[in-house]
Amino acid sequence: MAEAQLGPRARYREQTRAEIKESALRQLADGGVAALALTRIAKDMGLSGPALYRYFASRDDLLNALIRDAYDDAATAIGGAAARSAAVPASPRERLRSLAAAYRDWAVAEPHRYLLIQGSPVPGYVAPADTLDRARAVLGPFLPVFADGTPGTGVAPVVEQMTAWLGSDPAVGGWVAEYAADATADTAACARALAGALLAWAQLHGSVGLETAGQFAGMGHSVDTLLDAQIGMLADAFGLE
Repeated sequence: MAEAQLGPRARYREQTRAEIKESALRQLADGGVAALALTRIAKDMGLSGPALYRYFASRDDLLNALIRDAYDDAATAIGGAAARSAAVPASPRERLRSLAAAYRDWAVAEPHRYLLIQGSPVPGYVAPADTLDRARAVLGPFLPVFADGTPGTGVAPVVEQMTAWLGSDPAVGGWVAEYAADATADTAACARALAGALLAWAQLHGSVGLETAGQFAGMGHSVDTLLDAQIGMLADAFGLE
């Protein structure tokens, strides 16, 4: 429901929840998940502890909201890059580079949020089931890029496993159909799309994850150059022009 359609009490609640999340993100940026404390957020906002729990029942409840938001924002950024590529003549290789750049740009601009959605933020935390669909929305725009590719022998085993996955999980076919409708009737095209998106995710997370965690500090390479080389090799592996 749009904010304008909400009553005053509901608008106040949504505004307060948004302010709590903003305070939490500042804590994450300053010290990571270990620094996230509901009592500190309550103090910063001039709320009592019990008052804060009316908006988020626990730290995990707050983490759920932050993770959902992060996935949604990342999906918006990558979806925007896909839309811009579709608006002008662009080859599959160019589209892949554009999507990869959007993925990295979002992560580098929001490193604390990127690290939050990559892996378990705290021991024992279990993300809500709906984050799966949100994660797939981030990778969805990569699917049509690979659907018409020509996979080489090096990635053929991944394509084969994706073919088996399609046969065992109908929801996976629905995910492909949402982003690569032209491939829906062709199992081989769907398998190529899934294999390419999976490998793109692995390549991107490897490079971008190291960068956002500061692991490239002091090394003599440009991250842009490294990522461009990785994406170029992936494009070659799928015969993307």
